[in-house]
Amino acid sequence: MSDMKKNILIIDDDDRNIFALTATLHAKGFTCVSCTDALEGLLLLESPLPIDAVLLDMMMPDMDGYEAIPKMRQISKRKSIPIFAVTAQAMTGDREKCLQAGANDYISKPIDVDKLLHLLSISIHS
Repeated sequence: MSDMKKNILIIDDDDRNIFALTATLHAKGFTCVSCTDALEGLLLLESPLPIDAVLLDMMMPDMDGYEAIPKMRQISKRKSIPIFAVTAQAMTGDREKCLQAGANDYISKPIDVDKLLHLLSISIHS
């Protein structure tokens, strides 16, 4: 990755998860913006805000990640943005289901920080 700060959008309905992810990513040199529902996340993706990757909780009320990812992929200027599905429901077939919905990859909670940083480093291009 280059020296430019990379901007990560965190969409999670649990403020504790947002706090922990933001603190971890800030410590590693990322800038984070967050919201607690997928609709707000879609609005942020439609805005001119610089966003280099999305961490999306898959299990949220109103609109879950499986519904949100295809809508994110319809935003023309964000079609190729890396979207990482984050879920506590780490069950057989979940990764495939997330990838079928359009996620670039999948990470389960509790998040393995080294794995997350690896995914971000190989997915975000300068």
